[in-house]
Amino acid sequence: MSISVLTIVRNRAGHLAQLIEGLRRSDHYPDELIIVDMNSSPPVGIDDLPFANKLIRLSTGGLPLAAARNAAAAVATGDHLLFLDVDCIAMRGLVGAMTRTLSQQDALICAEVRYLGPDDARSNWEEADLLVHARGHPVRDFPVSGLRQVDNPGLFWSLVFGIRRSRFDALGGFDQRFTGYGAEDTDFGFGAERAGLPLLFMGGPGAFHQHHPGFDPPLQHFHDIVRNAQVFYEKWGVWPMYGWLSAFAKAGLIEWDEKLLAIKRAPTGEEIQAAMVD
Repeated sequence: MSISVLTIVRNRAGHLAQLIEGLRRSDHYPDELIIVDMNSSPPVGIDDLPFANKLIRLSTGGLPLAAARNAAAAVATGDHLLFLDVDCIAMRGLVGAMTRTLSQQDALICAEVRYLGPDDARSNWEEADLLVHARGHPVRDFPVSGLRQVDNPGLFWSLVFGIRRSRFDALGGFDQRFTGYGAEDTDFGFGAERAGLPLLFMGGPGAFHQHHPGFDPPLQHFHDIVRNAQVFYEKWGVWPMYGWLSAFAKAGLIEWDEKLLAIKRAPTGEEIQAAMVD
């Protein structure tokens, strides 16, 4: 069975280079790499690779995560799809492990992500050294090896996941009513559960998450998060991104209860800057 690796990028050329380097070192090459460039400035490029590759450019504004992932899947030719966020580096055994697992399991499969510090994976890195320094996720508990079924679709994450191409198509891909950042992946997990597709956490080889500055809460995506939360609530009857919405409400940015979500004011530039964490 063939497998396509799909990634989407905007202004993360350094991260993309490390993602590609990880795939170069794979024990099992992907049959192809699909990259969707979401209007990077300057546009990203691809050097010669030891596997097939395609580069698609989207000219839409903002951060169209759902549409970009769908665009990547639309041109992929693999029987299996491995979505890999641009700030992730696949471990040497990830592509092969995901290929074997999807051949055996018709499921939505998340691989473990381990987080790197700011000085890790900058140059001349070795996987063994990264394993020493990387840390696991505080909430998502992965088995050491094998598979564990997870009954909470809210724990699906889009950083590193695999799915059979036929299943992705049957689910209709990511719902493009979610525009910009937030909730499009939680919606995908809910949709998979409704379709009877199990969510499995896969132990063993996963990926490393490259360090980059972030925001807590992500006030730089405030309007996207509020809009997408409303779309999610109208679709599923529950609120997603509960922690972020709680932080927005505590800061006086939104009015929010069991049924109502309304913007009171936008965050100031100073508030956004203060939320940055390195």
